[in-house]
Amino acid sequence: MSEVYRGRHTADIEGDFVVFLIGMHVNRPWKVHKWWPVFRSMFGMVKELRAHPEKGALCSYFALIAGMGPSVVQYWRSFEQLEAFARNTEDPHLPSWRRYNKSIGSSGDVGIWHETYVVKAGHYETLYGNMPRIGLARAGALKPVHTKGHSAARRLGRTTEDHLPAGIRPGAESPRTGPTEG
Repeated sequence: MSEVYRGRHTADIEGDFVVFLIGMHVNRPWKVHKWWPVFRSMFGMVKELRAHPEKGALCSYFALIAGMGPSVVQYWRSFEQLEAFARNTEDPHLPSWRRYNKSIGSSGDVGIWHETYVVKAGHYETLYGNMPRIGLARAGALKPVHTKGHSAARRLGRTTEDHLPAGIRPGAESPRTGPTEG
């Protein structure tokens, strides 16, 4: 089980970064021979990225998004590194993409999708309460929330005021800023 950081925390990452969401939708579940290879290829890509952090992927998570299906959430250092991985014949994405087009094409058996978000430095806001390091907090740094602001508006730089949320006492928002056991 991952270490849980008690209290309220936020993420901090230096510079611009990219959030990349990619997934598949099984349109015809009985055609396992069509969608299973697409599903498996997701694992090969993530395995490659985890083994080679120099390619620019900061972290990746598998997710099951309701109504969409199996997905991967990725944080990248730059769009250029993401694109280089997608187009490199030595990396697993391009061969998988070619197999998909040959095997599935426009048959409708399996759908694929992706969304790419280029996030400018400081144009994001996060909050984690009693959570392990996930998402941007894993791609960057996890910090006690008071270091960036108690409110979402303050963390985004939309206000200079910093009011604690109702029910939170000063100093009680992060009783211990380290991990808890088990």
